Amino acid sequence: MNRYPVWKYTIIVIVLLLGLIYALPNFFGEAPAVQVSSAKSTVKVDLATQQRVEAALKSAGLTPDQLTLDGNSVRARFSSTDEQIKARDAIQHALVPDPADAAYTVALNLVSRSPAWLTALHAYPMYLGLDLRGGVHFMLQVDMKGAMEKKAETFAGDLRQALRDKTIRGSSVSRDGQTIDLRFRDAASRDAAERILLDQFPDLTGTPSQDGNEFRIRAAFKPEAERRLQDQALKQNITTLHNRINELGVAEPVIQQQGLDRIVVQLPGVQDTAKAKEILGRTATLEMRLVDDTAEARAASQGTGPVPFGGEKFLDRQGRPVIAKKQVLATGENLTDAQAGFDQQNQEPNVSLTLDAKGGRVMRDVSRENIGKPMAIILFEKGKGEAISVATIRGELGTRFQISGAMGIQEANDLALLLRAGSLAAPMEIIEESTIGPSLGADNIAKGFKSVAYGFLAIMVFMCVYYALFGLFSSIALAVNLLLLVAILSLLQATLTLPGIAAMALAIGVAIDSNVLINERVREELRNGASPQAAIHAGYDRAWGTILDSNVTTLIAGIALLAFGSGPVRGFAVVHCIGIVTSMFSAVFFSRGLVNFWYGRKKKLKSVSIGTVWRPATDATAVASGK
Repeated sequence: MNRYPVWKYTIIVIVLLLGLIYALPNFFGEAPAVQVSSAKSTVKVDLATQQRVEAALKSAGLTPDQLTLDGNSVRARFSSTDEQIKARDAIQHALVPDPADAAYTVALNLVSRSPAWLTALHAYPMYLGLDLRGGVHFMLQVDMKGAMEKKAETFAGDLRQALRDKTIRGSSVSRDGQTIDLRFRDAASRDAAERILLDQFPDLTGTPSQDGNEFRIRAAFKPEAERRLQDQALKQNITTLHNRINELGVAEPVIQQQGLDRIVVQLPGVQDTAKAKEILGRTATLEMRLVDDTAEARAASQGTGPVPFGGEKFLDRQGRPVIAKKQVLATGENLTDAQAGFDQQNQEPNVSLTLDAKGGRVMRDVSRENIGKPMAIILFEKGKGEAISVATIRGELGTRFQISGAMGIQEANDLALLLRAGSLAAPMEIIEESTIGPSLGADNIAKGFKSVAYGFLAIMVFMCVYYALFGLFSSIALAVNLLLLVAILSLLQATLTLPGIAAMALAIGVAIDSNVLINERVREELRNGASPQAAIHAGYDRAWGTILDSNVTTLIAGIALLAFGSGPVRGFAVVHCIGIVTSMFSAVFFSRGLVNFWYGRKKKLKSVSIGTVWRPATDATAVASGK
């Protein structure tokens, strides 16, 4: 009756082992480290960067405890802060010879002391939020109205050019907010413009009308196109912020969308609010220029002559000099889109660029006169330019053209990303900011974990005293619940905040409530005269419905907090929802496994240790059935 099959015990053992493995990294603490990340969006941190860091440390006589390439940064872990500072100086000297033009950011940091075998299993500790580690917090409001009006202005310019190309005369195009108003002299011109709108502008929908002798089309964004364009603007802004924040050397920055038009930026460990605001508000610009291919320019690029008049020297991504003319053909403001793809003829990776009408008109005129000559795309950051692409003009260009050459798929994707993320797609405004000191964060950690530990111990003592052996089983299940909760949060790489610790403390009470229901149900069956084995079986089976109902209703409230909450409320809701799920496993499935393992082998069970069971008697005496 009260026996688990082998496969259920196997599931319990596997879950416990996985929980232990993924919760372990949180108990090793943190070690001083040096983090090397990119200071420019055109510089990549890869295996070659890791090898350079390793060589710099070796030449300085330093041996890191661990050297890893983690995403877009290299981290070297040390056993003491003295070694950390020496390593920072050595790496800085090797990788950043010119501080005014730094390609890498070398920052002091803290990393987990987890052993390599745990890291190999992708077992990492939870991130700590600002309230636990200290740092700065920003809430940015994206001006979606401004972004859509800017996009409408681009479409208005494109429509003017399209009407001019089709020689539709007597027409005028004006923008009114996010709508475009087209006016014509006759119905034929209006109908022709409507066909152009349908064929070339799938994001717009036109409503024709007539006002006396004036024929009009009022074009507006389609609802699905408006949502897509807003989502693209928000994602481009997030990508741009990621590129910029890399310069601060923040180990785990939190940059995430909140709602439809807000971005939350959290920078743990950063205390300089002014520097952070400067980085977030910095602008990068793109310029398209013709490359000077005269003999004087070639000599200047080889270092055997001066840069000719009207030219300017830049370095490409491989460090080779490029002499570009000072005349700017188009800028990032004219670039509306950049997507990686494949050439239809030779199936080579390329990048498709889309310019607005003004930029397309200039490119058309310039490219017609410079076929066969190279053109460079220059990215300016912090006042310094770098040639991120040099391509030969193969034909007359317009609002849409392609950049191709000796590039791989990843290079094409990176170039498209650079072109899109060179500047913000929509203006943003900081509507909320706060700074938390590191000492306050350490104090929050200490108090938060003490509250969880004291709450757990108090509940454990009460359960063991009141429910005897069943109370011990409930306490072990509660410990498993906390283990699984920490493991899942670590596996998801969630950011633990002070509200999250509060949710952990609440999860203890929610989890033990299920065991209280089970234990009291078993006691009730014993009072009604059931045998111990039958009482255990009925207690778990009949308590399950109540446990499920209570947890589902609590989970609904948690999901509502998760869906509609923000900031601390959302952090609380994440831990709360996960805690409910783990409590249902530990309080029912795991605790019954313990009870079945202890009592299920005994066929002739006379009593169970579940505390004092009071039976109603006519002489008002009480008989104890529990031991």
